[in-house]
Amino acid sequence: MRIYLASRSPRRRELLHQIGVEFETLIGDVEVDETPLPGEDPATYVERVTRAKAEQGERIIFDRHLIVHPILAADTTLEFNGEIIGKPVDAADAEAILRRLSGQVHRVLTGVAVHDAGRTEFVLSVSEVRFRAIDDDEIRHYVLSGEPMDKAGAYGIQGRAGLFVAHIAGSYTGIMGLPVCETGELLKKFGFRF
Repeated sequence: MRIYLASRSPRRRELLHQIGVEFETLIGDVEVDETPLPGEDPATYVERVTRAKAEQGERIIFDRHLIVHPILAADTTLEFNGEIIGKPVDAADAEAILRRLSGQVHRVLTGVAVHDAGRTEFVLSVSEVRFRAIDDDEIRHYVLSGEPMDKAGAYGIQGRAGLFVAHIAGSYTGIMGLPVCETGELLKKFGFRF
């Protein structure tokens, strides 16, 4: 079975390859608005955005007259002290985010949705990450690498920022952006066999 992956993320593509899922990337001309709504809690936000990405995938299939396959969409956000922390807008923002997370515990929430034939199933992976204290030179050096710029919370655990992670509780792949255990269980509901 094949699916469409409604994501530009190279990490998500890598993780799907890792678990043997055949897919085609499905990218629209307009991205889903990922702006949090006023007062929206992180779990509600992640579910809303993930479902919107899956629904957008369905519209793309229809508009482009593509062969119908299930659509997998995902969204990752970071929650720190009740606040949603998305992707940094620039280098200064990335530095500020990393300073806030230094020596602290935060949560990484990754939602995964599979949509097919009018049916959508959703799962949420929540992990806790504790950073060691990170000094300003380390933060500057990391931001200069460019790695934090397209990532929620301004870091990628699978890259250089792994040096900052003192402890995790939850799904390592969920922190990367696609919890493979939960994703596999979700795909089984749509007839996939692993």
